[in-house]
Amino acid sequence: MKEINIKPLYDRVIIEPLQIENKTKSGIIIPDTVKEKSQKGKVIEVGTGKKNYNMIVKKGDIVLYSKYSGTELNINNKKYLIMYENDILAIINNK
Repeated sequence: MKEINIKPLYDRVIIEPLQIENKTKSGIIIPDTVKEKSQKGKVIEVGTGKKNYNMIVKKGDIVLYSKYSGTELNINNKKYLIMYENDILAIINNK
């Protein structure tokens, strides 16, 4: 993965949305026009937090976030989201 040269400020994070499957389990291909927007992603960069507030998410965490959260960024022809940490709903535990 190529490093991005952007550091979020305060309680913001940069997330790389994970791809949604383009096929159902039975093999039906889902066209792009009806695909849902991803709500799952990987944390790429984390801000420093605010006074009296430490960030909970860490770089590399897989998270769930609200469907309409964040602002889309296009860096090095790749799509990312920048959002506040409180827009993140959960950290997925991959144990």
